[in-house]
Amino acid sequence: MGIVGIEDPLRDEVPPAINRCYGAGIDVRMCTGDNLATAVAIASRCGILRKEHYKHGRMSPHVSDLLKDRAMTGKEFRKRVHNSEGVFVQAAFDEIWPRLRVMARCDPDDKHTLAHGLNKSLLFQDTETCAALKEEGITIFPDRQVVAMTGDGTNDAPALKRADVGFAMGISGTQIAKDAADIILLDDNFASIVTAAKWGRNVYDSVCKFLQFQLTVNIAAISVAVVGAFRYQESPIAAVQMLWINLIMDSLASLALATEPPDDALLDRPPVNRSDSIISEQMWYNMVGHAAYQVVVMMLLYYDLGASLLDTEPNGTPHHGKCGGVTVYSKHHSALFNCFVMMTLFNEINCRKLRGEWNVFAGLFKNPYFGSIWVLTMVIQIIGVQFGGAAIAVHKDGITSRQWLPCVCFRGG
Repeated sequence: MGIVGIEDPLRDEVPPAINRCYGAGIDVRMCTGDNLATAVAIASRCGILRKEHYKHGRMSPHVSDLLKDRAMTGKEFRKRVHNSEGVFVQAAFDEIWPRLRVMARCDPDDKHTLAHGLNKSLLFQDTETCAALKEEGITIFPDRQVVAMTGDGTNDAPALKRADVGFAMGISGTQIAKDAADIILLDDNFASIVTAAKWGRNVYDSVCKFLQFQLTVNIAAISVAVVGAFRYQESPIAAVQMLWINLIMDSLASLALATEPPDDALLDRPPVNRSDSIISEQMWYNMVGHAAYQVVVMMLLYYDLGASLLDTEPNGTPHHGKCGGVTVYSKHHSALFNCFVMMTLFNEINCRKLRGEWNVFAGLFKNPYFGSIWVLTMVIQIIGVQFGGAAIAVHKDGITSRQWLPCVCFRGG
């Protein structure tokens, strides 16, 4: 006589991945066809169920030691969220889902009901209930839930379609499940979901970084152009120079800022609310603050005091363009244009940070693409301002080292 035990062990990377999810503000719930005791045991081992989910704060192998509604069967779930006529009741669902971590013996329809109820829940608007749940150690995300669902079978397709993000298994999943999903996990590994979340947040941050950079340039350029139009009836920055800025700064800057690699710190903060503006309050401070600095410097150099600082002739009219049939491009305005580009170029480094970090150089050398593109932009600007001449509306002899000095000094602001 012999006893044989069969075990389907967890992958080593699953518990750390679930721990990263909790740290990132992502709640993980398990829906399985296993019986309740098996489901609870697996959830405990992989980290879905934790000490705070058990009575007296201690892990236990017994289902009865779990706190209320932390685990239930699909049959009990269906009975509680539907009325006697079989109609889904959102209020009843909202009493369950904040605490639910494991659903055993569930059907594919239960997964669809779970995705639908979470997506439609407005529980975050009920301040009293949220406060009561907070006392239980349950924090409700202050916006509508963003639901991700995994599945591999044909019957999982409706749930994958109903979720905001559907993950299908690339190896074991059926073709119908893959067609219904938004993302296919090629390795059937839960840890890949964490990687997807990290890259998704990185893409969002990259968009914010470029917006922060682009809007700072626009605010400063428009402000300087308006002042110049009122004072001298022309913009200090010529139209072709503005085009030059768009070509070498904006296009190359978008490539530089978009190549920032993701880091684990992205998963140390909560998700962004659905209703949040893509331009955060801190981004406004960054944009307005640096744009104001650029405008002040440009105005300082624009008037006659700036001419003395740049060792050029005082302002005359016109500064660039046609004068008596002769094209005129002053060294004063050539240096002014160069200083604006230098300040913008160094602000590109500032724009790598979105949340008020003091050390803007942190992680700079981990991204060779950013450094390469930044240096390339600097070289193109030096060549342009020294040898571009009339093509970019600068003086035919470029600017002197004496005029480069203020540009270098002011760029670090």
